[in-house]
This record gives sequence, structure tokens and C-alpha cells, in this order.
Amino acid sequence: MTALPLITEPTTRRRPPTPRHLADLDMAARREAVVALGEPAFRANQLSQHYFGRLLDPAADDAAGALTDIPAASRGRLAEALLPVLATPVRQQAADDGATHKTLWRLHDGALVESVAMGYPDRVTVCVSSQAGCGMGCPFCATGQGGLTRNLSTGEIVEQVVAAARLAAAGGLTGAPHRLSRVVFMGMGEPLANYARLVAAVRRITEPSPTGLGLSQRHVTVSTVGLVPAIRRLIEEEMNVTLAVSLHAPDDELRDELVPVNTRWKVAEVLDAAWDYASRTGRRVSIEYAMIRDVNDQPWRADLLGRLLSDRLAHVNLIPLNPTPGSRWDASPKPVEREFVRRLRAAGVPTTVRDTRGREIDGACGQLAAAEVGE
Repeated sequence: MTALPLITEPTTRRRPPTPRHLADLDMAARREAVVALGEPAFRANQLSQHYFGRLLDPAADDAAGALTDIPAASRGRLAEALLPVLATPVRQQAADDGATHKTLWRLHDGALVESVAMGYPDRVTVCVSSQAGCGMGCPFCATGQGGLTRNLSTGEIVEQVVAAARLAAAGGLTGAPHRLSRVVFMGMGEPLANYARLVAAVRRITEPSPTGLGLSQRHVTVSTVGLVPAIRRLIEEEMNVTLAVSLHAPDDELRDELVPVNTRWKVAEVLDAAWDYASRTGRRVSIEYAMIRDVNDQPWRADLLGRLLSDRLAHVNLIPLNPTPGSRWDASPKPVEREFVRRLRAAGVPTTVRDTRGREIDGACGQLAAAEVGE
């Protein structure tokens, strides 16, 4: 197998700029924006409370009319300037008796992204995208097969989270609480390749209302395939989010093929950066490992992974591969998966197997978008 080239920036045609949204701005910048529109600065707090506190949907009929604490003559102008519609649902699918909802969004320029809201008896989690497509080139990933379209704006990232909060608040996830509690950046794209907007989005999600959504940083997970310089930048942000490293192979020979960024930063370098993050934050690193039949699921690889992670502040999250249509990649058989788990636990490494939510609704990120493009 030949390693695919690494593409970190969009190479497609120039696209129109994403409309400015209040989620793109910190509170000081929001106040400046409303003053520039001829309004008093406190209107920024009112707009923020409507969006982050009351979960106003800018796409709803007469959304501006819902701004009842703002003079009627100002509502439309403020909504147009700071609460534009950033994403429109194209397809929505439910699974797991209504506890899982997947949405394909069309952005203002036609780009497609996906998010998945998952309800459990004690929590609601949303998995969001940070890019339209992905440039990391991992051959077993549906998103990677399509390449990178563009980075998302901070507002476009945050809107996926707020949309999931609206869904939960409306009781749209069967058997789950009515409040969003967790966010994972494991959707389309490599989050750390869109670094500045990712960090701004995390801050909006975790800042208290009305500045942000008020979630705990400890309930936010940021995944990466191993962009070492960006991991080290994240250490300096002094945030307490969970770092998830998509490792998928413990040896450089195989990881060079499965995760092409490994040709730049090898396994040892990636893990060194992860351990530094764990040391600085005290947060356990999640090692993501897609179980691929006859590729990375051999017992000796489980033993090698166990040696790399033993006595570290880490746990392994094994992911049964969700095959994409026409792909030659398939999930490991259950007995192989169980033996992999057994060996890791014998090495003293906490190991879990990811809940396979949404398998019947094109659960792997990128599948809905690929279907839409194909049609």
C-alpha cells in the first residue's frame, strides 16, 4: 500500500466568505459590532442570551420576532448582522429507537458537513465536524476519501453544538435528559488543522451564559491524528479538554499507511506530545484505535500497544470499524476484538469498546455527505 499525500489546506475554487455570526466573536467584539450598527452595547448581551441561553434558531420562522426584549425596529437588522443562518439540514436520520440523530448540513456555499447527537439515560453527547471534508488522507475513513473542501468558521462549528442543544431541549432524543452535556470533535475533519477556530469554538461552548453555552471543559473531547506542533500549542491554552489521539497502529510501518501524517510525526513523537498534555492538564488521554480486520488487529500489535501505554495516563477506545460502501476495509471479528481487549487489559491498560451507535444510518462520518454528492 502506498501512503497517500498529506493535504492540510483546501485546494478547491475560491468560495464566498462565511457570514459573520456572534459565535465568531468574543463578548467585547460583539459589543463593538452592535455599537457599529447604532445600537447600545448591551444589545450584545441580549442577542447572546437569545442564542446561547434560549437556543434561538436563526432559521426558524420569524426568528427576529422572538427577540422581544429588543425594539421591533432593531430586531431584523441585528438578526441579519449577527444571527445569520449558517447551516441548513439536508438529511436527518434517526436510529436506536430515536436516541441517535444524524444530520447532514449544507453550509452557505454548498459545502456539506455532518453531526451526530446521541442520547443516553444520563447524558447527551454531540459529535461535530470542524472541517468540510478532511485532508489527512486516511484510506479507511469515509471523510478522508473525499478530500478537504474547507475549514469551518467558529460559528459553523458552534451552530452544530447549539443545534444539538435545541434537539435535546425539545425532548428529541428518546430516553435522554433534555440538556446537552458533552461535545466530541470527532466528526468530519482534523480539528487541530483548523486550530484557531477550533479553540475559539471550545471557548464559546464552555464560557458561561450569555457569553457561551456553559458546558464544562472536562466534557469536551478534541481528537487529532497526531499534529504534534498543534498538540503542543494546545498545552499552552491551559484548557482542560480531553485529548483523543487517533493512533490506529502502534508501529510506524503500518501507521505510515493508515495515517499518512505519521510520515511527518512518528508514533513516539505523537505519544510524547500526548504525555506532555496529560502531565500539564492531569487529563487522561484517549487512544482511539479502529479495529480493522487482518490489518491492525493482530495479537502482537495489541501487546506492542500495551507496552507503549503501560503506566501512562491513558485509556484505549477500540472502535469497531463502520465499513463504507465499496470499501475493502472491514471490522475485526468479535473474537479477535475480545482478544485484543484482553491483552491490553492484561498489560494494565484501561480499555473500552466504543458503542456502535447509528450503524444503520450511515454512521461513519462522511457517508451521508458522500451519498448526497453521489446523487
